[in-house]
Amino acid sequence: MFSELFKRLAGGTPQTSSEDPYPPIAPDHRFYAVGDIHGRLDLLEELLTQLDPDYPLVFVGDYIDRGENSAGVLRRLRTLARDERRQVICLLGNHEEMLLRFVDDPKRVGRLWLQNGGLQTFASFGVTDVTEVTSGDGAVAAAESLSAAMGEDLLDWLRTRPLTWQCGNVIVAHAAMDPTVSVAEQDRRVLLWGRTALGEHRRQDGFWLVHGHTIVPEPGLQDGLISIDTGAFVTGQLTAAEISRGRVRFITTGGSSTEYHKNN
Repeated sequence: MFSELFKRLAGGTPQTSSEDPYPPIAPDHRFYAVGDIHGRLDLLEELLTQLDPDYPLVFVGDYIDRGENSAGVLRRLRTLARDERRQVICLLGNHEEMLLRFVDDPKRVGRLWLQNGGLQTFASFGVTDVTEVTSGDGAVAAAESLSAAMGEDLLDWLRTRPLTWQCGNVIVAHAAMDPTVSVAEQDRRVLLWGRTALGEHRRQDGFWLVHGHTIVPEPGLQDGLISIDTGAFVTGQLTAAEISRGRVRFITTGGSSTEYHKNN
């Protein structure tokens, strides 16, 4: 089942081009960006041991659903974000948005989330008696139970997650950015849910986008895109990109590391 799901979710892989005329990668400072975790607390903990604690850490969203420990992932990230010794930025993903919409309006939007991994998140918080077809008053009761299990602090934290983070000419967002629209005018839905033409047209303003959301067989970069969602919940591969001026190094659970230099 997982292999079929991976094939369905995997998009075209942005790969390295040896003749890439796109402007150089130029962040103001070195930082890490981490791909979609989807409930794999075990992989998150493994990856953190491979990352230098002296550099900022940016998570692209989709911390929950599909994997078995969404509750543990959210609580771990909340703890990391509270640590004043390190800059940790946790962006909002479309799966976190689905959770928040369910909590706020379970009768109207419940099915979408429950059929896309929400059941695993319920289970991780100890909420049972929920199925993919739970609706109406049952959905309301499920939303109330989930809110109580999560607590107001965690829910409020999720509600305040930013959609983007910028460092020099590098922007991190969950899913995509419209290359025909300025950075300041991006549509929320595109940032969270992407667009089918991701990678078809490159940006003309020199910004690089680091994104997750679309599963790729291996991390890669091309024409202003750095893709780091390697399908952790399916493959057991969680990827981080270490990004510095003119250089990107991909670090994946299991100990693999690939480095690219993009100076021209």
